[in-house]
This record gives sequence, structure tokens and C-alpha cells, in this order.
Amino acid sequence: MGSGSERLGWSNRRRSAAPGLPSPLAKSLLSKTILIGLAAGALALGGCSTIMNMPTTVVDDATSAASPANLASLTAVLSKNPNDPQAYNMRGSVLGQSGRYQDALADFDKAIQIDPNYAQAYANRGLAYRQTGKLDQALADYDRALQIDPAYAVAYVGRGMAYRDKGELLRALQDFNKAVQIRPDNAQAYYNRGLLYQSQRQYQFAIDDFSTAIGLSQQQAEPFIARGLTYLAVGDLKAAAGDLDDAVELEPENVQAWTSRGLAYERMNDKEKAAGSYARALALRQGYQAAADGFRRVGGEPGRTYTTFN
Repeated sequence: MGSGSERLGWSNRRRSAAPGLPSPLAKSLLSKTILIGLAAGALALGGCSTIMNMPTTVVDDATSAASPANLASLTAVLSKNPNDPQAYNMRGSVLGQSGRYQDALADFDKAIQIDPNYAQAYANRGLAYRQTGKLDQALADYDRALQIDPAYAVAYVGRGMAYRDKGELLRALQDFNKAVQIRPDNAQAYYNRGLLYQSQRQYQFAIDDFSTAIGLSQQQAEPFIARGLTYLAVGDLKAAAGDLDDAVELEPENVQAWTSRGLAYERMNDKEKAAGSYARALALRQGYQAAADGFRRVGGEPGRTYTTFN
């Protein structure tokens, strides 16, 4: 689930940071993440960036959409300024957003070659390595970014995600804590720390962190999905449904939001809304197994029109 500048908006609203993990849990974090089964054949929660994934392009200063026009514009800038590391970093960020990781890596390499002390380029290259499964190289780049700028919260978040991907959960937690300490307005740090708490069944800590992330980035569906699924895990079905209603309203084409909402209404025995939610997920991603299984469990009828909101 990765992010530097992400697409998160900041506000002055914040909640207190969740306390540190109690020592028995900290000890358990030395093992792999425990996935929480919400329903047989349905959804799973965990630290992996599957269901609850904030924007994974954790590229710093990458606010432009990854469009051909933007790439052409950045390439034109580079043709006039071939020794501009920031331009290479920006183009690499846009390439990374479009999934062209090898091209992005080449641009980050060039930016670092021109300016060996460019912390953002190291962090961005670290993300590209993480996205391509090269976790040791990602960690080395995040380490270098933090050597250059020890107060670089984005790099702590990125390194924490790489540690999480490696199953080194205690180190991941320490990095997310550090990011929160440096930047109390960093929604991504709270969100990822919430996933760690959630994966270890520390549900109240997880809910607190997801709530903080929501307060800081109210236009993102993922924290609502994560908090909604955590509410499901503790049996607060009304709160879960409310969060997942918000998630699908924020991102009507988010398959995970609709599937998770279907599960919430299934648990509430509202088969009409559950079937409608699963059907919407299947319309967005044909054959999606979690949604197909849910649709079948609630007696969904293919081709029928369902009421998803009252």
C-alpha cells in the first residue's frame, strides 16, 4: 500500500497518536503478519497492500497525472536542461505512477548521478524498487535518503512499508512511529501503522489511527475501508456500514469498497444492499472471487436490479 506526497490533503484536524505497542505484542511483531479472516472465502485483512491500499505511488512531489502530455512536457524540459536532477525526479515520478518502473528507475538513477545528495530521488527510487520486489535495494535507498535528511518523514513511511513487505514488522512499526513524530499530519504514516495494529488484532489502536488518517485525508476511500473492516472485526456493524457507505461514495469505482460494503450488509442481514454491493463490485471487475462468493451467499440473482442506497 505505497506514498510520499501521495494524493492526500492535509488539514488542521488531528487526533492523539495511538500509544506504543505493549511489549507482548511488540514481541509478536517479530513474526509474520497474522491475517484476520473476516468470513470464509470472503475478505482478509493484513499489512499487505491488497484490500486496503493507499495510493502506492509513494513518489515525492509527484502531483501531476501520468499522462502522455505531462511526460512530453517533462521530456521537453529535460531536452533544454539535461543536467536538472529535479526534472529527472519529476519525470521518474510520473513514469512510476503509470507503472513504468524500469523507465522510472533510469530517471531516478540520472537524478542521483547529477546530485548524489538528492534525498527525494533516493526515496522515489526506493519506492520503484519496492514496487518491483527488490526490497533490499529499496531499503538501501531509504537508508541513504534518511542519512541525507534525518527528518524526512516520507522516507520513514516508505522504509516502514518495505520492512512490512519483508515481514520485519517491529522495524516497520518503529519507522511509522518516527514518521508520525516528525510529521503529525502525515496521513499515510497513521494509515500504515493502523494496518500493523489491525493485523495483530489491536483493533482499538487501529481504529484510532485510521480515524486520524481520515481526519487528515477525507477524500480517500482506503482509510474508510480499513476502519470499516476493523469495525466489522469487533462486531460494530452499524459503524462498519457507515464507513463503507462513505468509501463507495468517495470512490464509486473502487471494487474493494463495494465488496467490503457487501460484507457489512451481509453481516447485518440486509440481503438487498449486500447483493447490490456485490453486484456493483462484479460489474467493475467481472469474476472477482470475493464479490462472486458474497453474491452467491446472499442469494444474488444475476441480471436483477438492486437498491444499494435508501
